[in-house]
Amino acid sequence: MDRLSSANLLPESFPSNDMTEQLALIWRQMRAPIIAPLLRFAVGICLIMSLMLFFERVYMAVVIVLVKLFGKRPEKRYKWEPIRDDIELGNSAYPMVLVQVPMYNEREVYQLSIGAACGLSWPSDRIIIQVLDDSTDPAIKELVTMECQRWASKGINIKYEIRDNRNGYKAGALKEGMKRSYVKDCDYVAIFDADFQPEPDYLWRTIPFLMHNPEVALVQARWKFVNSDECLMTRMQEMSLDYHFTVEQEVGSSTHAFFGFNGTAGVWRINALNEAGGWKDRTTVEDMDLAVRASLKGWKFVFVGDLKVKNELPSTFKAYRYQQHRWSCGPANLFRKMVMEILRNKKVTAWKKFHVIYGFFFVRKIVAHIVTFLFYCVVIPATVLVPEVQVPKWGAVYIPSIITLLNAVSTPKSLHLLVFWILFENVMSLHRTKATIIGLLEAGRVNEWVVTEKLGDAMKHKSGKQMKKSRSRIGERLHVLELLAGIYLFFCASYDLAFGKNHFYIYLYLQAAAFFVMGFGYIGTFVPTS
Repeated sequence: MDRLSSANLLPESFPSNDMTEQLALIWRQMRAPIIAPLLRFAVGICLIMSLMLFFERVYMAVVIVLVKLFGKRPEKRYKWEPIRDDIELGNSAYPMVLVQVPMYNEREVYQLSIGAACGLSWPSDRIIIQVLDDSTDPAIKELVTMECQRWASKGINIKYEIRDNRNGYKAGALKEGMKRSYVKDCDYVAIFDADFQPEPDYLWRTIPFLMHNPEVALVQARWKFVNSDECLMTRMQEMSLDYHFTVEQEVGSSTHAFFGFNGTAGVWRINALNEAGGWKDRTTVEDMDLAVRASLKGWKFVFVGDLKVKNELPSTFKAYRYQQHRWSCGPANLFRKMVMEILRNKKVTAWKKFHVIYGFFFVRKIVAHIVTFLFYCVVIPATVLVPEVQVPKWGAVYIPSIITLLNAVSTPKSLHLLVFWILFENVMSLHRTKATIIGLLEAGRVNEWVVTEKLGDAMKHKSGKQMKKSRSRIGERLHVLELLAGIYLFFCASYDLAFGKNHFYIYLYLQAAAFFVMGFGYIGTFVPTS
């Protein structure tokens, strides 16, 4: 069959009727004067965003190499000495530490988190465990109450706190917890989400940074994922989060003493927390909000990469989508609310302002999401249908390849999964882009907060019959946006295979398949509903 000329969309050999001929004529008339210039403009914008992301990634790679070469460990950048016993002062020489464990209907993991918090090594009269239970299920509340009583009977100073509402969600619970009378005697507060399990020596390794460095407000530990090998989706998450901790957090800590608080596995100086204005629930990223406000007050943060706290990755696609919506929408909305406040601030340098506004917020939290979806899932496929528009090879191949490799080296054990990771991240960029736009515009679901589902050991107790029943409910797993994107990419791939010259169809077919797999819900762990 003869190949199609660049002026036609439909081959003459295809059976046609008046409608298809009219549509083809309209397309030919619109393509060169209208569609092509718009698409060329979109390509230009995407190339600019790709370069922004590329230079940010290269900059962070260079910093990490320098940190590794010159051994800039936190213990060398800041004063760190082990806390020693004082015979005269006794335990009063140790600072008073509050440990907050916020939770909401955490049936599967409440015992793990409470047990880990109560197992922290610290003088028993200098630590308070505060369980902030916002559960709405009376049965779960009773279980958590009994668990707290069990630890109290062992001599642990544990407080069980509840509210009559969920205003402010996690931020509201933490804020209410800080209002308790016994908190006024505390110097520092450690925070652990319900699925986090710190090692007993956690406080011994973090508190010295705060005791010996009065300018330090926050010490953040790294996350260690206990279920990263549960399924392919958790492996993909591990690759992304390993880069976040080993590169983004480390670079921020080493260069500007600033990074986003991860909301858990961190210790705050209570004076710094209060000076920054305390917890606010104006966005779904109360942790990042607090970190930015504290940084604008001149406080410094320390990231301790070799201190790891075990936790659980969301292993169901539904839970992961909700989490990523919150993690993408919240920063964009916070950027909208705080950009002018950052610019007007007088306490920090212009260089740090530039880092926070451009590097931390704009490139990593906005551009990274938008360019991934717009360029690789919309614009490049569209150029297949408009041969007048060409994407330079450096923009379509070289830059994304380098960015991907820089990201992947953080998890060497998963390098063989690199292609799957690229396809997975491109699919997720659809939801992240949507959430970012919602955050920037303060639209619809901007303040939606859905607690990330934790499974703990629940899946080990499900029977094969239950699993089979769950998998049969295909209708419950359909995701329309992914399926529509898959259809679009499949059409573009087929057209390129038949009439194109760029060989984009190889990538487009793979990406379409990824959208279809995730659109039909065949990813992650399947959880029986009964």
